Amino acid sequence: VKTSVASGCIIWVLLIGILSSCIVPVFLFVGTLTSFTEFAVKTMGSFLCPPETSPVRYSYQTTTRDEFGNSQPATAYELQCVESTGEVVKRDPVVYAFIWDGAFAGIGLLAALGLAFLLAAPAGALIAKALNRNKSHTPAIQPE
Repeated sequence: VKTSVASGCIIWVLLIGILSSCIVPVFLFVGTLTSFTEFAVKTMGSFLCPPETSPVRYSYQTTTRDEFGNSQPATAYELQCVESTGEVVKRDPVVYAFIWDGAFAGIGLLAALGLAFLLAAPAGALIAKALNRNKSHTPAIQPE
């Protein structure tokens, strides 16, 4: 029984590694693509902005450099916390997006953990079946 529990844990850990190496990057990519949306700014602003302020998405034109060092036009986004008078009390061009991406990576990791939990028993059964099949085909050594 101890061997089957240990092998089940090993299979589960291997599944977590395999699944998370695929699922987490996908979730991180989706988080990055959605980090500049109005929904992301409003959601993160509710945590990052001081009380009595409203989160607002602010975009502006800027430039970036490509891999050859050439300047190219780009649009930048930032979270601004605005008081009712219209005064901007906080600007956040980076942290809100990192937290948003981290939340998506965490959701991806939880999804990988759940899938690994669901697939561990079937994977273990397949491996046990394959190992038993190999045992039955090995010729027995006959004592003389």
